[in-house]
Amino acid sequence: MTPQPDLPEAAHHDLDSMLSRKFGKEVANYFAGSPLNRVSFLRTDNKFLSAAVKHSSAKFILAKELAPLSKDPQTLYLTNYAEVKPIIGEEPYGKDEKELISSYNSSKIIPQLIFLGLDERQKEDVFSWNIYSGQPYFVLDITPKGEYKEVAEKLIADKEAAGLTFMGGRSHMSLPAGMAAIYGQGRALLDWNARNPFCGGCGQPTLSINAGYKRTCPPTDWANVKGAVGSTTEAKPTERADCLTRKGVSNLCFPRTDPTVIMAVLNPEGDKVLLGRQKRWPPYWYSTLAGFVEPAESIEEAVRREVWEESGIKLGRVVIHSTQPWPFPANLMIGAIAQAIPGGDEILLKHDPELEDAKWVPLPEVRRALEVGTSGLDEGPSKDWKEGDLRLPPKTAIAHVLLDALTNEGFMGGVTKI
Repeated sequence: MTPQPDLPEAAHHDLDSMLSRKFGKEVANYFAGSPLNRVSFLRTDNKFLSAAVKHSSAKFILAKELAPLSKDPQTLYLTNYAEVKPIIGEEPYGKDEKELISSYNSSKIIPQLIFLGLDERQKEDVFSWNIYSGQPYFVLDITPKGEYKEVAEKLIADKEAAGLTFMGGRSHMSLPAGMAAIYGQGRALLDWNARNPFCGGCGQPTLSINAGYKRTCPPTDWANVKGAVGSTTEAKPTERADCLTRKGVSNLCFPRTDPTVIMAVLNPEGDKVLLGRQKRWPPYWYSTLAGFVEPAESIEEAVRREVWEESGIKLGRVVIHSTQPWPFPANLMIGAIAQAIPGGDEILLKHDPELEDAKWVPLPEVRRALEVGTSGLDEGPSKDWKEGDLRLPPKTAIAHVLLDALTNEGFMGGVTKI
C-alpha cells in the first residue's frame, strides 16, 4: 500500500483571529497549499521569463502525456535549463506577445512550456527580478512530436534507462503535499492547452501565450509562405478567416475550472452519515456523494440536487467546509457538510442510476474505517482491515477530510451526538 502523504498546512494556521475562533482553523486539502508565488502579472513580461528560465536555480518538471517523470512515487525528477535546452531552444521567451502573434506559423509545433511561479523559500542562489525573488518552477511537455520529436525521444530513453519512470494515472497522489500542488498546477495547464488547440469562435488553430495561461487566435499565419518571417519585403503572412474573438476586448481563451460539489450528509438525528458506492469500485469501498455544479445554480442548490438525484435524500442546511483543487482534468471540489430533513431520509435509488448502493452508516463505524480502512481505488486495504468492513477514500481525498470533520470533533465539535 502506497504511503499517504501529510496534508498541507493552511495559510496562517498559527494565527489567532476572530474568524478562526468562531469557525475553526482553515482546512487545506491535498493539491492545495502550493509554496509558489504565481506572480501572474509577470507572465506577459518575456524579459522576466527569459531571465527566469535560464537561471541556475530554475527547476523543470518533465511530463509525457501528462505523466510526470519521477524517481519514485514520492519524488519527482526535477531538471535544469541545460537539459531541456535542446527541446525549448536558446530563447523560448525571446518574443513578446505582439511578436509571437505576428510571427505565428501553424505548421510549427512549439514545445508546451509553462511557468508555474517562484518558490520564495529559496535562500541561496536566488533569482531576483525587481522586488520579486525565489526559485523559478516550470513544467515542460516532452511528449515527442514535431521538430523536437527525436530530441524528446532520446531524452526519454536516457531517463528511462537510468531507472526513472513516468507516473501515470493518479499514482502521484503519493507526492509530498507541496510538490503535489506544484505538479497539480502544471498538469491542469498542460491538459488545458492540449484540449484547446483550436479556437472556439472560428475553429482555426490557436497559439499559446502568457507563459501557457492564455490561447489566442492570430489574424495571420506564416505557414506555407515562402521565405522566413521578415526575410524579404515581399514575404507576407496569409490572412486568416475572420474570428469573433478578435473583436472588442476578447481575443483570448483562458484556462477553465469546473466547480464540483462533494458532500458529507448527516441523518436528521446526527448519528449516521450517508455513503454511496459505484459498481466499478472495490468491494466494501464507499465514499461521499459528489457531482458537477450546473449553470445558474448555487453551491447549496447543487448539493441538494445531486444528493436527491443520486439517493433520494432531501436536505436542509448546507455548510461549506473546504475546497480541493483536482487536476483530473480541471475540477475544483467544493466540500460541504449537509443534513437531511426529518422525513426526508429514506434512500431511493430510482432517479439517477449512478450509484449501485447507498446507505446510512453509524458514525463510530465511519471513524473506525478512517483509521484502518482507507486506500485509493487501485490499492488494497491496510493489514488491520478485516474482510467485510467498510472501506473509505485515503486522506488525500476531500471525502476523507469531510468524514473526519463529522466523526472526530473539529468542525462539528460539540454538535454531533454519537
